[in-house]
Amino acid sequence: MAHFYPLLFVLLWSTGFIGAKYGLPYAEPLSFLSSRYVLVIGLMGLLALATRAPWPRAPRQWLHIGITGLLVHGVYLGGVFTAIHQGLPAGLTALVVGLQPLLTALGAGWLLGERVLARQWAGLVLGFGGVGLVVSHKVAAATATPQLSAMLAPALLALLGITAGTLYQKRFCPSFDLRTGSVIQFIPTLLATLLVASHTEHMHIQWSSPFIFALLWLVLALSLGAISLLNLLIRNGSAVNVASLFYLTPPTTALIAWVAFGETLTGMALVGMGLTVFGVWLARK
Repeated sequence: MAHFYPLLFVLLWSTGFIGAKYGLPYAEPLSFLSSRYVLVIGLMGLLALATRAPWPRAPRQWLHIGITGLLVHGVYLGGVFTAIHQGLPAGLTALVVGLQPLLTALGAGWLLGERVLARQWAGLVLGFGGVGLVVSHKVAAATATPQLSAMLAPALLALLGITAGTLYQKRFCPSFDLRTGSVIQFIPTLLATLLVASHTEHMHIQWSSPFIFALLWLVLALSLGAISLLNLLIRNGSAVNVASLFYLTPPTTALIAWVAFGETLTGMALVGMGLTVFGVWLARK
């Protein structure tokens, strides 16, 4: 079963952009995420209590797990949702965040002492090139967008958050109980998100059917499903192997959008998908 965890993670993680597309018209980004975090804390807290899950004994572990939550959830998700809400196309957002495996490989050698082979570097470069081809038509359309540089800022912040969070977790807290760990991760994330939202947003939510569907999907499939799988993958694999999986998110998202929304798949995008898969295979071989 564990052999299917990477594929299942990619599939679930890729639906995050779809959930954002459904939900963001009805709520500002940080308000949307705050409601998501409240539900996750409640559900995982009840599960942890019902199953008597173990909590970390050392205060330092609480701190490390909380910091990973702030980086992976607070900074990354906050940046992605804000960028999309401000009008940055999802394709360009995916391309910016797609730099994460390359940055992680640089950090893995420097901070974790992981040896990154030449074959892995080649796979990471090919993977990023494939991602670029997949989203090339959307990126070309976005270059004429007014105030593009301002919209790129939260996406770049998200890139730094997911990269630093992956490396930090692998270095300081690779193993923790998924039930109690989720609660510890999301509590400081919720507090920080609410603090920023209270100063930057009206915090009004339109509780429509599409928003409720998007919220429940992001809570159950992403925050509980995909994040738990990500924690397992970080625990059991190298930082580079885990990071390379993020290259598969844009192609998978494009396929989902093609099926769900009838979006066009260009020949260049299909070539890019093949190149991305080959690059990830090289990086993880």
